[in-house]
Amino acid sequence: MKRNSLLVVIGLALLGLVAAIAPSFLHDGLSSRVTPGRFETLVARNAHRLAIPSNARVTQNPTLASEADVRDARIHFADHCAICHANDGSGHTLVGDGLYPKPPDLRSQETQNLTDGELFWIIENGVRFTGMPAFSDSGGHGGEESTWKLVHFIRHLPHLTALERLEMERYNPKGLGERTEEQEENDFLNRATPAAKPESQNHHLQ
Repeated sequence: MKRNSLLVVIGLALLGLVAAIAPSFLHDGLSSRVTPGRFETLVARNAHRLAIPSNARVTQNPTLASEADVRDARIHFADHCAICHANDGSGHTLVGDGLYPKPPDLRSQETQNLTDGELFWIIENGVRFTGMPAFSDSGGHGGEESTWKLVHFIRHLPHLTALERLEMERYNPKGLGERTEEQEENDFLNRATPAAKPESQNHHLQ
């Protein structure tokens, strides 16, 4: 009898979950333009944290947060991560705003409250059913040391300066149009700069 009662409770809970989520799907279909509701966000966030292995949560960052390492990570982030997360970590980019769910604001308390081990695990393994890929086996990522440096940079994001953002812009991937425009500007500047005249080899006697 107790087993049957438990099955009934579980069944009712699943029905309640479906009833809570169904209106969103029925109203918005499969569109990625919508913003997840509070309930969906709460369920996803808790499921996400439970999915991270407990040993990963308590793993300590083996690298020091030196100025040089944080700068390396800042440049790496600008080149590899900013296309979705934006240089400031807000997630407001052309790609990021088109994803469902949207990339989290990396400066927020929800992200900053994650342990170093959790951040490392997410970067290395990605997150299912989102736009976050696994970078552990990607070429050019730089390995685990690079990931640990990125964890330090994520901690630094709430304190990112205007000068640091400006530097990051130079390392953001450029589209064909931007590269063409940059080349045209360089060509124009090269044409506008007069070539230095060689010194005359003839010296006049005074």
